[in-house]
Amino acid sequence: MKQKHILTYFISSLTCMLLFSVSLNAQNDSIATTVKDSIKIKEKYGLRVGGDIGKLIRSFVDDDYTGFEVSGDFRLKKRLYIAGELGIEEKHTTTDYLDVTTSGSYLKAGIDYNLYQNWLDMDNMIYAGFRVGASTFSQKLNSYSIYSTNPYWSPHFSSSDLQEFNDLTAFWGELILGIKTELLTNLYLGLNVQLKVMANETEPNNFENIYIPGFNKTYDSSGIGVGYSYTLSYRIPLYKKDK
Repeated sequence: MKQKHILTYFISSLTCMLLFSVSLNAQNDSIATTVKDSIKIKEKYGLRVGGDIGKLIRSFVDDDYTGFEVSGDFRLKKRLYIAGELGIEEKHTTTDYLDVTTSGSYLKAGIDYNLYQNWLDMDNMIYAGFRVGASTFSQKLNSYSIYSTNPYWSPHFSSSDLQEFNDLTAFWGELILGIKTELLTNLYLGLNVQLKVMANETEPNNFENIYIPGFNKTYDSSGIGVGYSYTLSYRIPLYKKDK
């Protein structure tokens, strides 16, 4: 009889422990699910458009330059964007031997990749990008002089006859490194630097292109150009995805 009571007590205790364990696991699963659901964060996707405020400022302070650029990007994936720029420029360049006015437009298109891991609901970028650029432009040769190795006996020949060269083109590739930070909701301030490599260009007769819209100044026939941009842009939020 005593053994029967002990066996009954053991079975009852084991049953209680099993019920308690099942109840505890169920509570833990409920808590974990609740916590997981409560920390979901949405990331914004949409079209971001803006302008190069650096070119606008330069147009006001530099009498030899006028330019304007519109930029945009669209988020394809978490870190990948398609991006591009469209602009116009006019640059008056004066050297010891040339006086040239360049004017034209350009288009650049490519991708940007965000290297920065944002915290929570932040939306900033430290990015690397690539662009393919194309420009159509004209050159006006306002005046020029020919250098002589013996200027004392052979004075410089100079001419002020205006010469125009139209329908010039240039194509290049460029690497970009930049940052964009969200100042206010959907409003961004950006800065980037560009390294450009010329692929092909048409040149006027008897002299080289000194300045190409979108490519900027050329350096000693090397086909290398550099640039920078300060941008202010606004994102039009179209939809959101879970982070």
